[in-house]
Amino acid sequence: MTTEDQERKDEMSFEDAIAELGSLVSRLEAGELPLEESIAAYKKGVELVQLCTSRLEKVENQIKILDKELLKPFSSDKSDIE
Repeated sequence: MTTEDQERKDEMSFEDAIAELGSLVSRLEAGELPLEESIAAYKKGVELVQLCTSRLEKVENQIKILDKELLKPFSSDKSDIE
């Protein structure tokens, strides 16, 4: 990955990464790409997934800090509501 690619990746918003990932998946599923381009698209997809995961983990950590670790796991038990 070039420095320019890394800078672009660092500046990419979560929403843009998800949109690009969706586009790549669609093209791969449609079989629109030759083998070499499919491999490159797959590699790019993996990078986008890692970027999105990293961004989500950062946001989750920020929320935990803001909530002072008071987050509880979601429970679907209706008795918790009553």
